[in-house]
Amino acid sequence: MNPRRAVPSFVLCFLFSTFLLPGSLPGQEIPSPEEFFGFQMGADRKLAHWDQLLEYYDLLNERSDRIHVVNMGESTLGNTFLSIFISSPENLARLEEYKRMNAILQDPRGHSQAEIDGAIENGKVVFVQTYGLHSSEVAASQGIAEITYEFATRNDEEIREILDNTIAIMIPCLNPDGEIMITEWYNRWVGTEYEGAGLPYLYHHYIGHDNNRDAFMTATVESEYGAEILFREWIPQGYIDHHQMGSYTARMAIPPYAEPIRPEADPLVWREMSWYGAHIGYKMDEADLKGAIGAAIYSGWGHFGFHWITPFHNIAGMLTEGASARLATPIYIHPDQLRGSRQFPEYAEQTTFPNPWPGGWWHVRDIVEMQKVATYAPLEIAAKNRKTVLRNAYNKSSRQIQRGLEGEIKAFVIPAQQHDPLTMQKLVNKLLGQGVTVEQASDQFIHEGRVYGAGSYVVSMAQPKRGLIRWALGQTYYPDNSFTRDSDGDPIRPYDLSTDNFAEFMGIKAEAVKTPIEVPLRRVTAWLDPRGEVMAGASGYLLDGRLNDAFHAVNLLFDAGASVRRVAHGGEGTKAGDFIVEAGVSPSVVSDIAGETGVDFEPLTGEVPAASYPLEKQRIGMYHRYLGGSMDEGWTRLLLENFGFEYTKMLDEHILAGDLSEEYDVIVLAADSKGMMTGISGGGGGYGRGADRSSIPPEYRSGFGQEGIDALHAFVRDGGTLVTFAQAGDLAIDEFGLPVRNAVAGMWGNEFWSPGSTLKVDVNNQNPYAFGMPEDALALFLAQGQVYETISGPASAGVNRIVTYKDRDILQSGWLLGEEAISNKAAVVSVEHGEGTVVLIGFRAQHRTQTHGTFKLFFNALMDVPEGH
Repeated sequence: MNPRRAVPSFVLCFLFSTFLLPGSLPGQEIPSPEEFFGFQMGADRKLAHWDQLLEYYDLLNERSDRIHVVNMGESTLGNTFLSIFISSPENLARLEEYKRMNAILQDPRGHSQAEIDGAIENGKVVFVQTYGLHSSEVAASQGIAEITYEFATRNDEEIREILDNTIAIMIPCLNPDGEIMITEWYNRWVGTEYEGAGLPYLYHHYIGHDNNRDAFMTATVESEYGAEILFREWIPQGYIDHHQMGSYTARMAIPPYAEPIRPEADPLVWREMSWYGAHIGYKMDEADLKGAIGAAIYSGWGHFGFHWITPFHNIAGMLTEGASARLATPIYIHPDQLRGSRQFPEYAEQTTFPNPWPGGWWHVRDIVEMQKVATYAPLEIAAKNRKTVLRNAYNKSSRQIQRGLEGEIKAFVIPAQQHDPLTMQKLVNKLLGQGVTVEQASDQFIHEGRVYGAGSYVVSMAQPKRGLIRWALGQTYYPDNSFTRDSDGDPIRPYDLSTDNFAEFMGIKAEAVKTPIEVPLRRVTAWLDPRGEVMAGASGYLLDGRLNDAFHAVNLLFDAGASVRRVAHGGEGTKAGDFIVEAGVSPSVVSDIAGETGVDFEPLTGEVPAASYPLEKQRIGMYHRYLGGSMDEGWTRLLLENFGFEYTKMLDEHILAGDLSEEYDVIVLAADSKGMMTGISGGGGGYGRGADRSSIPPEYRSGFGQEGIDALHAFVRDGGTLVTFAQAGDLAIDEFGLPVRNAVAGMWGNEFWSPGSTLKVDVNNQNPYAFGMPEDALALFLAQGQVYETISGPASAGVNRIVTYKDRDILQSGWLLGEEAISNKAAVVSVEHGEGTVVLIGFRAQHRTQTHGTFKLFFNALMDVPEGH
């Protein structure tokens, strides 16, 4: 988490100590959602708008003494983000006390046995549930209003027991911006031929559907709110994220997950998932809600979104996935359209699927009914077994501490000496954001024969979140066994990536040690927020080009009108890629930029190095399409904004206007298929798969066609720079006649397989497109990535190899088959074409704003680069 964007704690202590619980006021009835909104939640062709839902939650907060609504702050686009605490009035009045008890069980270090026993005896089960993360999955953000109403008004024994024995924390919409987008979009077209059409752009301003991949790096404010509750403030015993899936399989996937699971969590979390999931299924069949399946469809090794990372926080992190309708429009499903899935080979009865749904009309209301059961059932069983759940919360945390003490790896050391020390501090902040204990050595020390400089960080494995630390900092090998291969021996793609290693993604060294570290250490208790130093020099300032944040500083300098140069060849106390700020810029401006970015402005006392060249701010265009939007493009926009790069969002009409070199110096194509960008049938992806454009409103039928291809080609020939990521490279390779080919095109399975793995590469960091990079780095390669070979001929002289895969033992973490297919081949090339350049980045150097270790390969392409490179 960047401390400058970190969400301040919403100060629950203050709120809970000063909030006067109103109780149920005499004479003030609580209207049902149907009375308030004018329709039942989940009714056909009806969606409540987030603004209306906010009004309803405010009303519940005012009229019920069981409901406490917290405004956590603003969303990405400035909408209100809520959490809702539900419990008995007596419990809500003592929330701060229960939070302290809960913290003892989740991290018993430093607490007496009497304190632990008291927390088990007197504490309450904390259970978090989230709704509406994926905004097109409309049922959850609608149904939770009805659930909250029932908690406020029901007086049966089941509800009373839940209220007395649990603290239920609901996030009624994890993406308020998207709820508004989808509701307004659906209502715009309902009753027309385009009713139920998908939103043409991302339903999160930056990251769309990928917002469920953001729990471990928390790049968005919504993820920061979730992490505040789940990882630091409350650390619940259980968590469920309610979603929807495709329409043509089971009606709802419920816990537990299918195989494989990711190891190193305490075994009890997996048992708890089965326990809660069995009760959810039991209650669904009790209510004759057909079609629930457990232990299928979604594997236990998935991305590090909230429901898959929580097991490593000792939380039973779970998922429900209801079968979708067409936004709020019902669909009819014939029996022969229903199919199986992972660990569900046939759509037929099995032990985890004893009550198949026969087909017919499927409504959003059907999903709401199942989500209601999936919300209440785990709370019911947790309430009935309060002491057991709390005792096992202690067991999980204490046993993980003991495993850390006894295991082979005792700690990870993050040496102070790093290629990019500011990014190292960001890694520490990411760990702190997860609630991991991080310590720092004030002095140099020697351990296992290695000298660690003063300021090095130590992350002990003897702490409750040791399972998380293992995956965040330790080398990972995805399982290769019968769970991960089909009956023909072909690999089955992981649900997301095959590794989620914080340190490897960020280009930071984290070294495992096998013996305890016995030197004085102090715990890091606050976000690291470095402020750069300014040391004036007669000729200006020098910025270290190895720092990602140096690019941010340069962009701010451009905005201030400063003159900046770049060192082309090292010498005279400089390195290739360093930035020179010429004398004349205001000292106050320099001080402000150093403070904001953390970059040191070192003195330049001699002459400006002759081996340097002036930089001009580049005019950057980012191609932006409809058809649901491109998540990679959205993430890339977020990255550019985080580092101060100004850009123009280019729609089809901007490209089709032609004369692009008059408006842009650099155009970026994020990872996307040629077919999705051009709209040309057979172009790969999207329309190439025969999508029906008639279902899309005409103004959103993206695709710049051959005319757009020609405009981009002319842009490069006229001197522009085109940057492509992964499969977007097909457009330039195929259409511009570049003298390179994708060496892994058409390869699959055992021939070549790298489903989100970190791979070892050599970097030519004397090339301007790789300035500031280390000579050895890690590239995150995932599906649709490219690897480059040069085609013989006169034009091949214009191909410059920038990054190359190692010749052997290429895998660092993840899963790699067929490494010989990429051995000694190029990962990144620049190709001179006409007067311009195409930079082909075959992997996701900017993936989800997480791969800090390779950001510079992108950033360099956005700077002035001398001709001939």
